[in-house]
Amino acid sequence: MSRGKVFLVGAGPGDEDLLTVKAVRVIENADVVVYDRLVSQSIMDLIPNHVKKIDVGKNAGNHPVPQHKINEILKNEAQKGNLTVRLKSGDPFVFGRGGEELEYLSENDIEFEAIPGITSPVAVPAYAGIPVTHRDFCSSLHIITGHAKAGSALNIDFDSLVRLNGTLIFMMSVSTIADIAQGLMQAGMDRNMPCAVIENGTRTNQRKFVSTLEHIGETVRCNQVKSPAVIMVGKVCQLSFDWFSDKPLKNKHIILTLPQRKQSILAQMLHDMGADVLKYPCIETKALPDFDPNPGDYSTLVFTSAAGVESYFDKLLAQHMDARILAGKKIACIGEKTAAKLKDYGVLCDFIPSVYDAETLANEMISKRFISSNDKVLLLRAEWASPSLAEILRQNHIDFCERPIYSTHFIHHEPLDLSAYDYITFTSGSCVEGFLNCNPDIDCSNIKAVCIGQSTASKAQAAGFPVLIADKATIESMCDKLRSDATC
Repeated sequence: MSRGKVFLVGAGPGDEDLLTVKAVRVIENADVVVYDRLVSQSIMDLIPNHVKKIDVGKNAGNHPVPQHKINEILKNEAQKGNLTVRLKSGDPFVFGRGGEELEYLSENDIEFEAIPGITSPVAVPAYAGIPVTHRDFCSSLHIITGHAKAGSALNIDFDSLVRLNGTLIFMMSVSTIADIAQGLMQAGMDRNMPCAVIENGTRTNQRKFVSTLEHIGETVRCNQVKSPAVIMVGKVCQLSFDWFSDKPLKNKHIILTLPQRKQSILAQMLHDMGADVLKYPCIETKALPDFDPNPGDYSTLVFTSAAGVESYFDKLLAQHMDARILAGKKIACIGEKTAAKLKDYGVLCDFIPSVYDAETLANEMISKRFISSNDKVLLLRAEWASPSLAEILRQNHIDFCERPIYSTHFIHHEPLDLSAYDYITFTSGSCVEGFLNCNPDIDCSNIKAVCIGQSTASKAQAAGFPVLIADKATIESMCDKLRSDATC
């Protein structure tokens, strides 16, 4: 991709899943991102850590970075040779100032490209279950800005809008909707015309209010509606196919503590169920530099985590060896996810316990005769691991060796105010310890901890959390537990 270029990117209305594929690709390859206030945090989280971020956010009537300065920032960053993303909410050409920015860049011979975004006048009603057109009610759609310059009256041709008899979508109109409604009624629109207000559309905290033209201003005021909000006027507002509000984790706020590289799957599953997710990774794993990946004469290898599998095979390949060195070996994994990671390297697991924890793994390997006193077992584990697996093997006179292949480290974060959250998830005891390391004096008694297994739950309980334990030691089962608790 060429350098010294500006990409004018539409971020859409807020839900990160509505970003275009091209927008994601450009954001991931950016050197600089210049962003607005209304770009959602979930989209900001997609920006790589090394990328320079410049906040030029605006509120109505408050422009801390004036437009001419934004234009200069874009020009200067591009002239430095940077791939610069100008990230604007919605679509940059729909009541944005994208045209002005590209005009300035063109005048200064800066290469640019525009990437459209899904525009909120269409997307937000869809998330509220209201079609913007319907052949039984209207055949046209009209998008109007209700924002007036400071000290100026609204410049809206209300008579023409009423004659159009279509769906009216008012943007940037929270503060002026009462005046807009009055103008429409004076132009002859029925005061009982259905209206809808959708605040924070497509985001997990979306709110919808249905009213009439006569009362829409009062509805906005009494419910303290704030920007961003889309206001609809038209007969289609009496329709409601509200699929978004019925999501099982709607309005639930959940903290994820598992390592950053493992968060995407769980975060996506919770997001799809309507949850607001805070990524708060408390640990990270790093392969130990000096362990020997050669299994030697050990007959059985045991992996107790996907991180262990990754660390082992990275080291194996770094030493110019591959899976052929495992020929004739038996391999056990603590659970399905660990076995799936092993399969990524072209190796199939021979044994998985019925319950995904260390005690069950050890007991069932023995009781089901997967291993015996004739075997030599190599435990490929974390530097600091639960002693229960080794203790059970020792009690049953199994010849074994523990070989640490990766270490776990705490990540520092600012302390949290748990009162803003409903649940916290823990996928290991180390995640519990890492969270407490960041929040040493926190009261954990008012937030439920969803834990992947009994040993993790024990640590969470000791810290004071009320706990929910997944029926199986998988993230899918954790999501099922969250759903059942939130909807009971």
